[in-house]
Amino acid sequence: MAEQQVESARRGPGRPREERVTRAVLDAVVDLVAESGMGSLTMDAVAARAGVSKPAMYRRWSTKQDLIIAAAESRIGPLTVPDMGDFRAELRAVLTARMEAYRRPGVDRLLAGVIGSAAEAGSERGAYRAYTARVMAETRHLLERGVARGDVRPDVDVDAAATLVAASLVFRMVGEQRMPDEGLVESVVDLVGRAVAAPS
Repeated sequence: MAEQQVESARRGPGRPREERVTRAVLDAVVDLVAESGMGSLTMDAVAARAGVSKPAMYRRWSTKQDLIIAAAESRIGPLTVPDMGDFRAELRAVLTARMEAYRRPGVDRLLAGVIGSAAEAGSERGAYRAYTARVMAETRHLLERGVARGDVRPDVDVDAAATLVAASLVFRMVGEQRMPDEGLVESVVDLVGRAVAAPS
């Protein structure tokens, strides 16, 4: 109890409430999209669902696109994979984590909405590019680590390979309207693993 009081005093009185508001709003976005699709997503609807004021939302996210990206990142954000000594094992870990996140309720519609909002007139494309760069950063890191370790070809195009890895699950879900599964993960691990493998 004393430790909790010390921690609360250190954080200050506002931060726990700020975190609760943020979580409530992002959860409301995902829930609304899961239930009714992106068409139901208005700032008014999110505020009502989250039980917060619109000014409180606009202080955090100045545009609807910012809010959608933040909601997506709350479900599909950056991740870290430890050095397993084997590129394929590390790639499998990334793809499995992404697959599990994509299969959560509402994430398929949410991710489709994020992609769609980036293409709308007047949208800030830099915000979407920055989000995808964060999401794909660990795959790039694994490829670079594999090159340094010697199990990935030194001439591999890291950006192209990272795009192939990310696109495989996203297109299965958004483009083909099918949920990615373990079979797809294993196929991508095999295909990408063979394509980038250093000569033995």
